[in-house]
Order: sequence, then C-alpha cells, then structure tokens
Amino acid sequence: MMNDLLVLKHVLKNELEHGEASVSVVMNKVMGEAPELRSKAKEVVQAIRKTIEESSCWSAEEKKEKLLQLWPDALEKKEEEKKVLRELRNAFKGRVVVRFAPNPNGPPTLGSSRGIVINSEYAKMYDGTFLCRFDDTDPDKKRPMLEAYEWCLEDMEWLGARPGRVIIMSDRMEQYYSYAEELIERGACYVCSCDAETFRDLRTKGKPCPHRKQSKKETLELWRKMLNSEVHAGEAVLKIRTDMKHKDPAIRDWTCFRIVERQHPKAPQYSVWPMLDFAGAIEDHDQQVTHIIRGKDLRDSTERQKYLYEYMKWKYPETYYWGRVALHDFGKLSTSGMAREIKEGIYAGWDDPRLPTLRALRRRGFFAQALREFWLGFGLSEKDVQASMENLEACNRKYAENCNRLFFVPDPKPITITEVPPTTVHLKNHPDHPERGFREYKLEGQVEVLVPEEEGYFRLKDAFNVREGKYAGTHVMDVPKMQWVLPEKSIACDVVMPDGTRVQGKAEDTLEKSHEGDVLQFERFGFVRVDEKKLGHVTCWFTHK
Repeated sequence: MMNDLLVLKHVLKNELEHGEASVSVVMNKVMGEAPELRSKAKEVVQAIRKTIEESSCWSAEEKKEKLLQLWPDALEKKEEEKKVLRELRNAFKGRVVVRFAPNPNGPPTLGSSRGIVINSEYAKMYDGTFLCRFDDTDPDKKRPMLEAYEWCLEDMEWLGARPGRVIIMSDRMEQYYSYAEELIERGACYVCSCDAETFRDLRTKGKPCPHRKQSKKETLELWRKMLNSEVHAGEAVLKIRTDMKHKDPAIRDWTCFRIVERQHPKAPQYSVWPMLDFAGAIEDHDQQVTHIIRGKDLRDSTERQKYLYEYMKWKYPETYYWGRVALHDFGKLSTSGMAREIKEGIYAGWDDPRLPTLRALRRRGFFAQALREFWLGFGLSEKDVQASMENLEACNRKYAENCNRLFFVPDPKPITITEVPPTTVHLKNHPDHPERGFREYKLEGQVEVLVPEEEGYFRLKDAFNVREGKYAGTHVMDVPKMQWVLPEKSIACDVVMPDGTRVQGKAEDTLEKSHEGDVLQFERFGFVRVDEKKLGHVTCWFTHK
C-alpha cells in the first residue's frame, strides 16, 4: 500500500529547501524511510510526480504549514549543520584588521569573492577593519587594467563589503625601496646576476649563489644601479637570504625585486618592481593587519614572508587558510585567459553570461546575499570540496522566490480553444503576497492562446483544462500544465541564456511595467533579470531555474 503522507512530506521538504522537488531525491528519501516500497518503485515514482503536480498550486506558506503538520521539526537545522565562522586566535573586538588583496588585471570572479566575503565577515564579527589592497606590482604578466580598480570596489560594495581603507601598491613604491635598503643594511639581501636557469639549478641542489658573498656596500651599489636603469630586465634581481638547505626549494633565497621594463599604466616612472611576497608582507605590517585569511595554496608565501619579518624584528600576523572549492561549471578560466578571449571576440565582455565574473552574475540576476551565504556555508576549513553552480543557485533561490511572477512562453505556438464558458482568470503576482495584486483575464467562447508546446490534453496553468482544443473543466488532473499568454496581451521577449544563446518568446504585457534590473520569475521557465526595455520588446537574462 502506498504511503501518500510519506511521499507528501518529502516532496514538500524538497520544494521548500530547493524551490522545486527532484523526483530522484524524493525517491531516495522515501525508500530510505520505507525500504518495503523498493519493490513498488514504479508506483512510488508515479505518486511523487502526482504529488509534485498537486503541490504546485500551493503557496510557500501553505506548503510550510502542511509540512509542519506532518513533520514538526522538518525545517529545523541540526546544531552540527549550522554554518558559522569559527573564532580567530588572539582576536579582540575593535582591533581585528583583515584584508582582501585583488590583482586589478580584471574584475573579481566568483572564486575571488570568497576572499571578499570571508574577510569582510570577520571584520563585522569583531567590529574590526576591512582593507582592500590592490596587488598591482606586475606590469607585465598580470598587467593592471585601469578600469578594474573601480570595478573591484563596485563589486565589493555590491557584496556588502565596503572597505574601511583602500591601498594601491603601485602608489607606495618609494616605501618599498626604502625598506629594501634597510634590509640590505641588515645583511638580508643581495643582488643576483645569475640567469634564471643557473639559479634554478643551484636552488634545486641547495647550493649558494656566488653573489651571496657580496658585502652590504656592494649590494647597495648594485641595487642603486638597478634603480638608475643601468641594469636591464633579466640581468639582475634582488634576493632575500633564507636557508639554501630548506626542505622546500621554493623558499630558498627568494626574489624580492626584479626589473620590468614594460611601463605600468599607473606608475610608468618605475622599472624595479617588488614581488607580491615582499610588498604584501610590508603592507601587512604597515597597515597593522592582525589576521591573514587566504587559500592554502599560499602557504609558501607565508614561509617566505616570515624570513622578512624576522630580519625586521616584526611579529607575523595570525594566519588561516581555506581549502580549494572546485567549481567545474566554468572550466579552468583564468583572468588573463578571459581578457585574451574577450579581446579576440570569443566573449562579448566581462559580463558575458558564460563567464564566472561577479559582473556577469550580477547581470544575470544573482543576489549578493546568496553569494555571501554560499561562501559562509563552507566556513574556514582547509578541506578541499567539490561544488557546482547548483549549490549557489540553491542559496539564490531563497531570495529570488520573493520576486513577482508572470508567464513567458518560449517559441510560442498558437492554439484555439473552443466552448470556453465565461471565465475570469486571476493570476497572482506572488502567491504569498496578495497585497501585490494580480493580473486579470476574461475568457469566453473561442479563445486563442500561445503555449510552449502542443498537447492533446493539458491544463492552462491557474485556469482550466483543455482536451483536443476544447474547454475541459477546472478540476485538477494529472496532465501537463502549461504557462500561456494571450496574443493581444503579450510582448516580445528574448532571454539570454548562460551559454550565450537566446530564447525568443512572448511574455505577458505586464512585463512592460517592470524596470531594468528587476528580477522576476517566469513561471515554469526560470528566474530572469530584466536587462533592457525597448518599445514592444524586452530582453532578459536567465538566472537559473
């Protein structure tokens, strides 16, 4: 015997948590609770589909009420499931200083937004200071884009992470030079003139560079020749003395300054540029950063920077790392690779829907709160995890569900329905918010409507059933349910999809009353953001289902 209440509770729970129920997920839950139903899998699937169809007529509040009657604690999270950021060592209210350090060679991406969210959240948690530090000391391989500085600040503002201070490394070159000379005076540095291959071989073998024997005076003279452009790119670098027997060759005598002859767009007067490990370490000290929170792939940076801190007799900040979150939906897209392919015309721009930039996600209609919730859900853990856009979409759906709804018919097909009695259809703008009003349509006699597909027996959503082109009553049946529009009450609408393709169709003409930037739900199609309005035509961007 089929347990309809068991099916109902798992359908409702799945819908409330994810926006729409998955037959396979509900199936696994039902079978897990009632193994005796495994021999009746076909019947269970039919029952699940029927229940999903019936529940689609209920509002979220009605679903919640019915679920809690069947399962009072269904929506309560277990204590261990609650996601909170753990406390930091030596963190005191009002004294915590954290930073996000973007490279402005493009706008922030979904991946880099983790640094914005986690660090800004810790600043809020401790009533501390959140810094934005632009790591723009590579004029060549990660060449800064002048527009990207402002783009980054805009995206941070959107994420609710306005920085208390903004530092631009290329504005602080003289300070870095001053620190370099102080380190030379302390015997911490030397100028190496080995070619890259020679030094790499020495470092791998743990053998000292022959220039390591320089006196402080010799190093200072060579350093000043570098600054005066008497030495060219590739002919000399300034190195920090570490331990040539260190177990990790990457830590051995690391480069802290090199010559880059390609002009920097913000600071063209300089040609000797600090490496990020050097400039970042200086800034963390000068800006009084108390806690460094970053990816575990930067452990080597910590080890290198600690040598500099020891030479300067400084205390290194408390340091935490997070593990990798592999998002396979976008493949391996680097910022430099995206810039190149935008230039080649492969992508339309930094907000192309196929790209993982925050600008693209914003244009598609994702909510900033959803991104914050997505990253905070992973917490501060060094564990590597696999994730997908479905995880982010689940977070976003909670906010998008509050948006108004209307019908959009992709690739519309006209059908004529006969024998329709006088019928007034009220379509709620939102089932949980009656105060938002409704759309009213009066139908009678022979009615022409636009639908996404032709079926012999189906139901016009929120209206009535149709069988072989004739009105077939209002009773709820287990038949396909379709969104629909009246030709005379519709407007042309294109939807730009995540793969860059366009879906053409017709939407209810109330879409004309929306504003650019509004997020809506096209029922039975998905969430969209209104991108552009023209006379008689609206372009939307698809968010997700």
